Amino acid sequence: MRIPVMWRTVAAATAVAALVAVSGCTVQTVGPTAGETSAGRTPAGTSPDSTAPGSTSSSPAGTSPTGTSPAPSGSPDDARPSKPPKSTEPPAPAPEVLWSRGDRGKDVRELQARLRQVFWLYEGPTGTYGDATATAVKGFQGKRGLPKTGKTDSVTWQRLLGMTREPAKWELYASGGRPAAKPDPRCLTGRALCISKATRTLRWMIDGRTVSTMDVRFGSQYTPTREGVFNVYFKSRHHVSTIYDSPMPYAMFFSGGQAVHYSSDFAARGYYGASHGCVNVRDEGKIAALFAQVRNGDKVVVYW
Repeated sequence: MRIPVMWRTVAAATAVAALVAVSGCTVQTVGPTAGETSAGRTPAGTSPDSTAPGSTSSSPAGTSPTGTSPAPSGSPDDARPSKPPKSTEPPAPAPEVLWSRGDRGKDVRELQARLRQVFWLYEGPTGTYGDATATAVKGFQGKRGLPKTGKTDSVTWQRLLGMTREPAKWELYASGGRPAAKPDPRCLTGRALCISKATRTLRWMIDGRTVSTMDVRFGSQYTPTREGVFNVYFKSRHHVSTIYDSPMPYAMFFSGGQAVHYSSDFAARGYYGASHGCVNVRDEGKIAALFAQVRNGDKVVVYW
């Protein structure tokens, strides 16, 4: 007997259903092999847009059958890490350089005094931005993470200001160099050694005109230099103190054992020392010239 085609198809479907019911298994969709892109198949590493009704997947939720994460939606470029946007702001300008090698003046002297306060500069302020100052600035900058240029820019200066106090006048002139004080009125006539304790300077004056100036040092509080008006009464080019057995070259005595003379100790240590009452000069060239010009009888005025 001939069975129509339609009935044969129904019979085959019924047989398959019966087999599934007996085995208890579920039908799993077999994934495409590598390189398959035919219709109805999903490329490896991606999730299908929809799951057929009644089908079950053995892959964990949220992953593709191959075990990888689902590809993000959108174009392939969406999955690439985006480059950070380029800044449209102009770069910050370099800080202004305030002082550098070769500069001179009171501002440089203050910089040096402040560097001494934080122990980056050991020599006394000179008012001249030399190698020692540049080295001190470079060290200060490096310690604080600033560019080590050796030049004092506005950023370096502000950091230094924040760590130091305003220097006292004696700190600004710890090694001398103060401008000579205004002459005492008693110095304005004749020939006079006009010596100011306030500024620690000596003016050599003739008829009210200043011929030369130089730094001087005085006695300590236990052996102070006398103040007043005196006259040079004795000169000794290679004098040696009979009391202290110390050399006093270019000595010009004006009051007892007190004299204006050259001091090698003053030249070496500056104002960290003191005399025994004499007026010390540390510039040998200047005192040599002064010794040659001063005469016995010339006036000596010591004042504040």
